[in-house]
Amino acid sequence: MFKLNQVFGAVLRACALGAVVAASAPVLAQNPLELKIIAPAAPGGGWDGASRSLQQVMVATGAAKSVQVVNVPGAGGTVGLAQFVNSAAGDGNQLMTMGITMLGAVLTNKSPVNLDTVTPIARLTADPLVVVVPANSPHKTIKDLAAALKADTSKVVWAGGSAGGADHILAGLVAKAAGGDASKLNYVPFSGGGEALAEMLGGRVTAGVSGYNEFESMIKAGKLRALALSSGKRMTGVEVPTLKEQGMEVELVNWRGIVGAPNISADQRKALAMAVDKAIKSPEWAKILKARGWDDAYLPADQFAVFLKNDQARVKDVLTSIGLAK
Repeated sequence: MFKLNQVFGAVLRACALGAVVAASAPVLAQNPLELKIIAPAAPGGGWDGASRSLQQVMVATGAAKSVQVVNVPGAGGTVGLAQFVNSAAGDGNQLMTMGITMLGAVLTNKSPVNLDTVTPIARLTADPLVVVVPANSPHKTIKDLAAALKADTSKVVWAGGSAGGADHILAGLVAKAAGGDASKLNYVPFSGGGEALAEMLGGRVTAGVSGYNEFESMIKAGKLRALALSSGKRMTGVEVPTLKEQGMEVELVNWRGIVGAPNISADQRKALAMAVDKAIKSPEWAKILKARGWDDAYLPADQFAVFLKNDQARVKDVLTSIGLAK
């Protein structure tokens, strides 16, 4: 009887230990993150929208316990970048939204802080850009515009977003592909698509560049003529050919990504990457992409790191050719 009691007691203890381990395993596995995302722009812009969309989905899917979004606007995102790099080093609970415009802003603003020290986590979304002209423009096709650029690049006045941003980079790439002198690119930056639109409709600029969604209503109303999309393939339901379809070897999208702080550990990087991966692959994120008209441009951490390095080199090459970087 004594031996039987000993055996029975041992079984009970083993079962109790197993229950404790089983109960604690999900907690250990989840390791819920309490995150802060820096949106290096004012509320309402693309980086702010991406930050708050990710916030919403990470909480809804349980990828993070809580997510706070903090706006730090200024200088094409370089003010937020400087704050992030200087104050968040080693912090595995902070992220920053960024994109191609920040790559250009680092160069054009001669930022003392660059993206070499941040930790790439994921590329998130991409917006196709569109080259447009006023409806009464003599340039009926992208080939007409290219001919004008080749004849005298300085006489083609472009309207777009911030200097050194995606719009500016695309204008430079188109000028180069047309055989024009990219160093004489005549680009006028505006703070928003509305201002650029007013300049085009007023006949004060030759062509404009922005995200397709920003100009869509004016294109459909017949006030602007869309000459070409900058993406690798056409947008679904949009009858606008790409630059490549029309013989110009140019492809560019206004992509957005998310990075972690400098000097975080491999485990911290893995936890952030897994959390973002869970959110991005969810039905909730798919609904946001559809609602906002964003393309899914997801690249996981390692692939995004390679892409970021290559795109930094490409942006520097373009901005150097148009005199905005050395």
